[in-house]
Amino acid sequence: RRVRTGLLLLPSRPARELSSLAQRAEALGYDDLWLADERFFRDVYACLATCALATSRIRLATGVTDPYSRHPALTAMAIATLDELSVGRAVLGLGAGVSGFRELGIDASRSAVAIREAVELIRRLLAGETVTVKGEVVAFHEGRLDFAPPRPAVPIYVASQRAAGCRVAGGVADGAIMQGCVAEPLVRFFRETVAEGARRAGRDPVGVELVARLNVCVADDRRAARDVMRPTIVRSLSAQRPDFFTFRTAGLSLPSGLRDKILALPYTHDPAPLKAVAPEVPDELVDAVTLAGPPADVVDGVVRLARAGIGQLMVFPLAVDGRIETTIERFAREVVPRGREALA
Repeated sequence: RRVRTGLLLLPSRPARELSSLAQRAEALGYDDLWLADERFFRDVYACLATCALATSRIRLATGVTDPYSRHPALTAMAIATLDELSVGRAVLGLGAGVSGFRELGIDASRSAVAIREAVELIRRLLAGETVTVKGEVVAFHEGRLDFAPPRPAVPIYVASQRAAGCRVAGGVADGAIMQGCVAEPLVRFFRETVAEGARRAGRDPVGVELVARLNVCVADDRRAARDVMRPTIVRSLSAQRPDFFTFRTAGLSLPSGLRDKILALPYTHDPAPLKAVAPEVPDELVDAVTLAGPPADVVDGVVRLARAGIGQLMVFPLAVDGRIETTIERFAREVVPRGREALA
């Protein structure tokens, strides 16, 4: 079974640079380009539209948007427009979100319910229906899209770290996305929880693509590759406090000194506090949720994930030299072919 490859980018550089990266990713054979919907970078739909005009094959996805900062009806409108522009290459990635919520004054409670209700509304609008719904979180009154979406069945992927969100993905989505599921207990949790949600909804779990969203650094010096990852681990730990769910599910606990420092971190977009704590992150935390090291080591991880049922690897590239293009190229040229050969 062929494992799909996706490239995840942050809209932290100009749209034209992103479209050049999209062109390069397409030429290297990546299947999907995922663009984060992060406040307050560049707009995800404008950037994806630019990428659509610069490419012809690669699918173009929000990676991921949320049901709070935009009404799901506006998301349906936007993704249908992107699908029209890209001639059927749009993919909607949807998750609980987090960035910018404090600044926007958003209450993001009941996220699993909000995601499920958003998916149901979006599907009905893409199908051309006039819809009235009064859900627990999402409401819409006698509305419809004022143009005919070219494709009612735009693929929808739901991202979640937690059990409730994974079950929603299994129940309503075409694909499920989990960040950092590298350690075997995390992959098992992801696969089994999505399957449980699918079976509860009377669906075949095989029809739900499992996507591992992974921070990846391909570098010959494994220590240097892990060091690149340590600040990203601090960010994940900060976002998951106080229970550090992903790492706990992986069977790991934090050293007490690191735990205290993570709990004391302020809410900030400044990377400096993360970097200050990063040297204290042990290797086992890095290896549980990322793929970092020489190509052979990364290939081993890719093959293990594919054999465990992962259908797509969504690569968020990091690099020792600071040039993400290095990892984008090396993953496509030195990892993917060897992984596919091992799986053949």
